[in-house]
Amino acid sequence: MCVIEEDFLFLGSRLGNSLLLRVTERENRMLFSVDKPLEATVDLTVSENAEHQAQQSQQAQQSQQAQQSQQAQQAQTAQQAQQSKEDPAAKKRRLDTISDCVATNVIEISDKDELEVYGSDIRTSTQLTSYVFEVCDSLLNICPIGDVSMGEPQLVSEEAADTEPRAPLLELVACSGRGKNGALTVLQRAVRPQLITSFNLPGCIDMWSILGETPEGARESEGAHAYLILTQEDGSMVLQTGQEINEVDSSEFMTGSPTIFAGNLGNNKFMVQVTTTSIRLVKGGSQLQTIQLEWTAAYAGVADPYLCVLSLCGRAIVLALREFRGKDGSSSGRLAPTRQSVPHRPPLLRATVYRDLSGLFTPPDAGNAQVKGEFSGKMKGKNVKAEGFKPGAVYELNDEDELLYGGDQTPASMASIMLAEQSKNPGVPRRISRWWKKYLVEVKPTYWLFVLRLNGNLEIYSLPEMRLSFLVRDACAGNRILADSLESVPIPSGGIDEEELGGSAQNADADKCRELLVVGLGHKGARVLMLMRCEDQLMIYQAYKYPRGNLKLRFSRVRVSFPFGYSSEPLSSPDDSYETALLKENVRQCRYFSNVGGYNGVFVCGRTPHIILVSARGEVRVHALAHDHAPVASFAPFHNTNCPQGFLYFNAKSSLRISALATHLSYDAAWPVRKVPLRATPHFVTFHVESRTYCLVASTSAPTQAYYKFNGEDKEKTSDNKGDRFPYPHQDKFFVTLFSPVSWEIIPNTRIELDDWEHVTCLKNVSLSYEGTRSGLRGYIAIGTNYNYSEDITSRGRIIIYDIIDVVPEPGQPLTKNRFKELYAKEQKGPVTALTQVLGYLISAVGQKIYIWQLKDNDLVGVAFIDTQIYVHKMLSVKNLVLVADVYKSISLLRYQAQHRTLSLVSRDLRSAQIYDMEFMVDNTTLGFLVSEAEGNLALFMYQPQARESYGGQRLIRKSDYHLGQQVNAMFRINARPDPSSTHRRHVTMFTTLDGGVGYVLPITEKMYRRLLMLQNVMNNYCCHVAGLNPRAYRTYKSSRRSVGGGPARGVLDGDLVALYTTMPNAEKLDIAKKIGTKVEEIMSDLYEIDRLTAHF
Repeated sequence: MCVIEEDFLFLGSRLGNSLLLRVTERENRMLFSVDKPLEATVDLTVSENAEHQAQQSQQAQQSQQAQQSQQAQQAQTAQQAQQSKEDPAAKKRRLDTISDCVATNVIEISDKDELEVYGSDIRTSTQLTSYVFEVCDSLLNICPIGDVSMGEPQLVSEEAADTEPRAPLLELVACSGRGKNGALTVLQRAVRPQLITSFNLPGCIDMWSILGETPEGARESEGAHAYLILTQEDGSMVLQTGQEINEVDSSEFMTGSPTIFAGNLGNNKFMVQVTTTSIRLVKGGSQLQTIQLEWTAAYAGVADPYLCVLSLCGRAIVLALREFRGKDGSSSGRLAPTRQSVPHRPPLLRATVYRDLSGLFTPPDAGNAQVKGEFSGKMKGKNVKAEGFKPGAVYELNDEDELLYGGDQTPASMASIMLAEQSKNPGVPRRISRWWKKYLVEVKPTYWLFVLRLNGNLEIYSLPEMRLSFLVRDACAGNRILADSLESVPIPSGGIDEEELGGSAQNADADKCRELLVVGLGHKGARVLMLMRCEDQLMIYQAYKYPRGNLKLRFSRVRVSFPFGYSSEPLSSPDDSYETALLKENVRQCRYFSNVGGYNGVFVCGRTPHIILVSARGEVRVHALAHDHAPVASFAPFHNTNCPQGFLYFNAKSSLRISALATHLSYDAAWPVRKVPLRATPHFVTFHVESRTYCLVASTSAPTQAYYKFNGEDKEKTSDNKGDRFPYPHQDKFFVTLFSPVSWEIIPNTRIELDDWEHVTCLKNVSLSYEGTRSGLRGYIAIGTNYNYSEDITSRGRIIIYDIIDVVPEPGQPLTKNRFKELYAKEQKGPVTALTQVLGYLISAVGQKIYIWQLKDNDLVGVAFIDTQIYVHKMLSVKNLVLVADVYKSISLLRYQAQHRTLSLVSRDLRSAQIYDMEFMVDNTTLGFLVSEAEGNLALFMYQPQARESYGGQRLIRKSDYHLGQQVNAMFRINARPDPSSTHRRHVTMFTTLDGGVGYVLPITEKMYRRLLMLQNVMNNYCCHVAGLNPRAYRTYKSSRRSVGGGPARGVLDGDLVALYTTMPNAEKLDIAKKIGTKVEEIMSDLYEIDRLTAHF
């Protein structure tokens, strides 16, 4: 909990979303009034509005009465002391009354401290202050994740579902929160757009959507797209978008040559089209201007009112829109080149224009600039440092940077320390931070031209002066910081010649750059991002303030989890001509959009399409597009009555898809997520494949006065009322229900309330054989429960088996087609703590025994059993092997022999460990057992009876271990993405933590492991250690007790550490690859394969 600015309250929570509240005070109201002296009672409330005049008038009378009462009290005390010696029982009774703790009358209080606490007025009025809390914002939180289940998304088009049948579409549903914050969390790793319609348009290379003319006074976002221009091999196609999309035969747009750019100017009043040979300005269906180019245009970009066009020969021209009134009084305009041109030597590779609304590119005014670290607050017209700090004064801090980090000047820093020290004492000046005022200042837009030259220099020119303001040498090297090379060198009036700029030598890194884009994202474009798309990577930089240089800013590289195997190769075919291949190579793959689903960001086309979003909070989110939608040839935002806030894109099959983002998901998170509130505590969730529904077990809590006690023969329910102020214990009431993934709500009439005091300990979707009227395996919902009465009463539980059947839905309620059908529900001899299936049989952990049951005619028939150790809470099975996890005694491996109907112990871990969860690891024909421990460790065990340390197979060998630092409470495994060129089959073991994390463990080949292990060892010296933790030491297995198996086994790579290799500068990448004796391409290939194998959900 944290108070902010005296009006806001921040509540951080681990069980729910963190909230930012606005606190307002209501009017005070009088609670009660006392007219007589207090006798034998104490009023612990504080009087807020005491009458000052009444106190002054009664001071003299109180002092006389206090003296008289003091003498009388001394005599009374002596008399009571004499009586207490004679009668001990009377002393005990007297201590039990509150009159012995305080005086019987407030007037008799002589101590000043007691007088301040209890007050001195005979008439006391108490007023209560009430507050109103208003929720301003919230931060998403999905922890703790108690259970997780895989399911199939329902809102998927048939075309997307049939794209790749071997890789089904999946989503994760997790149990999050507790109590009123309980919710089901739906997680998806990739973005799956909702397909509205699609149609084939072969031969299209690129496309742009153009807004229609917006009426004056309307906002830019209210306009709808009126035209769609498609680039073809030998021309352009113009489509008019309205209720229908139709081709326009006669329009003012040029259709004879391929279009390389189309957009809007003049607040969407004008439309501009740039082809390879000309520029055309259109307004309201009429052509205003046509400019013939002397060279072939390759790129173009717009920042209203400027247009930049770059040629293939390395020249650029910047034109500005000039608006004027025509002869008929209508608004008209023309494009005119700027007075100053862009220097064309060295040749230009990429160029783009940017309209800045953040104010970062505007240097502060030197006249109004303040000394860094000095207070701007004034007191009666005098400076703070000259006058000193006086009580009651209010000081303002205009910049939070000065408040947090201080300044460069020593006196100013000492002033900050003095103000902070004096704030601890009463009577010091009250500080008011006005850091938020700068966000209310209207920022005047400025215009800038970004240029990347052949020699690798990045230059920023101001428009329209065309003055060089920022210079970065070797900008495409992937450096972490892009600093201004002109910080210490003043800019001459005549500019800088070619030799000072680094000559015309060709830069290898710059030659790989394929695109340059600068955008302002987030609220009011405050997050300025610069994207440089190279052949093998996409570098994202953000601008931030810096006290030196001409523009007072720098660029820092953003660490994003971008795909390791990113390739910007154009989607070309060997049959393309030279002109067509050149057009496809120059297609802009980074497309800015202002409003798609309520977000603004950048869509990255290509073979691995991604969406880069920046929310109002300013956090950069990178989401991959689902694999069934890739690759994407081109993209364009599209806003229409039939598709509001949607977008268009071409896939590899030349199909134009009109899509929109799913509205039920929030994309302002690491993964697209949706929280479905339950107002109850979710415990278990599982997906039923046959009915395509989720089975959920949750509970509600309420205080209770009832409890059970043992009366010698049987339990007896009693109730004890201890008053309203007594904190009664809470009792959990469990229920089972079905959840629909279509509407994400509970299916009506499917809620089943369990008995009082009955707790659900496990939920499993089991496949059992039925030998009655049917045969084969069928999926059932099995539930294990326990009656928690008290520690004096023996625990017993039930096994409940449900079948989900299809019924005729009720009228107007299509979700009621699924119902529960109870097949079995009987009490067992002990608590049922774990359930699973093996070879069509149900296996359960009841007390300290494990039983195998056969479902026959809606009854369970015992088959075999075995004794276990302390408390079995997890069981897994594969074929005839059963893996058992004990709370304190680690794991054991059991085997069921169907011929002999025997269940026997094969091997177990001899050490003591608290196991949270476990799962199998499958690598071709090798089977391992992955467990998570209470101390935040992951350990991998294997059964190897040939090994010497296994004692003939009696002991499971710990092959590898890893310290995760979080408690893993749920695991599941899924088949890795198929690779047609490889026969290596493996499973990915996914896990979720109590801190809301999602991760995976993947078995890799020995060659890949050796290469990445050497990379990990070298990366320890190249990367900054997070929170001062050495990666090698922190990831070592940790245990509070000495284990039997010796020291840590290691053998697990830190994927997060190895993934940082992709964000390092190119020189460091090459240096690391040389140190470990390999190539950069091989390391990137290994990381790409890992990313591809685990690209699920």
